[in-house]
Amino acid sequence: MSMNLEQFFPHARPWVENLANVFPGKQVKPQFAFWEVGHILSLILLGGTTILMNLRLLGVGLTQEPPSEIYRNLRFWQNVGVIGIVFTGVLIGSANAERLYDSAAFIVKMLALLSGVILTYGVSRPVAAAEGAVGAMQKVWFAVGGAVFLFGLWFFVVSDLVNVGVYHIITAAALIVLFATKGRLRLIYLGVLIALIVAQTVNTHILIKPDDYDHLNPVNKTWTAVFTAWIGGAALFQIFRAGRGAEGGPLTKFIAYATILVWVMGAAAGRWIAFA
Repeated sequence: MSMNLEQFFPHARPWVENLANVFPGKQVKPQFAFWEVGHILSLILLGGTTILMNLRLLGVGLTQEPPSEIYRNLRFWQNVGVIGIVFTGVLIGSANAERLYDSAAFIVKMLALLSGVILTYGVSRPVAAAEGAVGAMQKVWFAVGGAVFLFGLWFFVVSDLVNVGVYHIITAAALIVLFATKGRLRLIYLGVLIALIVAQTVNTHILIKPDDYDHLNPVNKTWTAVFTAWIGGAALFQIFRAGRGAEGGPLTKFIAYATILVWVMGAAAGRWIAFA
C-alpha cells in the first residue's frame, strides 16, 4: 500500500507546489539545511528529555531522583523542544511541501507528533509529577494517544518503500527492554536476541542468495515476527514481574514504553521522508 496526502486532498496540488514560491517557503528554501538542523536538534531535545523522564518511570536511568524531580528539571526543555519542532517544521515544510505531499512517511510523522504530544503532555508528564500514579484523565488520554500511536504504527508497517523504517522502532524497543530488565533475565534476553540476529545473518547472507527474494521475503517476515514477539514478551514479563514499585504499577510502565517509542517512530518517519 502507498498512501499520501494527495490521495486525501487531490485538488490541493497546485497550492502545495506554490508554497515554495511564497512566504515563508521562498525565504527558507535557500537556508533549508540550517532550519532542518534546527528541526533535528529540537527533536533530539524533546525526545532525549522525554526518554530520560520515562526511563525513570520504568525504574532505570536517573533513579537517584524521584520521577517528580526529573519532571521538574526537564519540563522547560521539553517545552522548548515542542516549540522548536513545530516552528522549524512549518518552515521547512513550506519550503519542501511537494515532497511531503507525496510522502507516506510524512503522514506517519504527523501521527507520531500528535500521539507524542498527547502521551507526553496528557499522560507521562502528569504521571511523573504524581510519582508514577495514574489518574482517571491520564487513562483517558493514554487510550486516545495510544490509539493514534497504533494507527500510525500500522500505517508505517503497510506503507510501501518506507515500511523498513519500522526496524528503527523495533531496535529501540529491544534496547529499552535491555535497559529495563535486570539480573539473570537480562542475560537470557540478550542471549536470545544475539542468537536470533546471528541466525538471521546466516540465513540471509550464507544459506540464501541475496537476490533470491522468493525465499528472502518470507524468511525476513518470519524473523521480524519472532524477533518482535521475543522483545514484546520480555517487556511484558518484566512489567508484570516487577509489579508495583516506587515508580508505579504496570500501567505506568506501559505509558513509559509507549511515550518513548512514539518519538522514535516520529524520528524514524522523518528519516524516511527523504527516501520515499
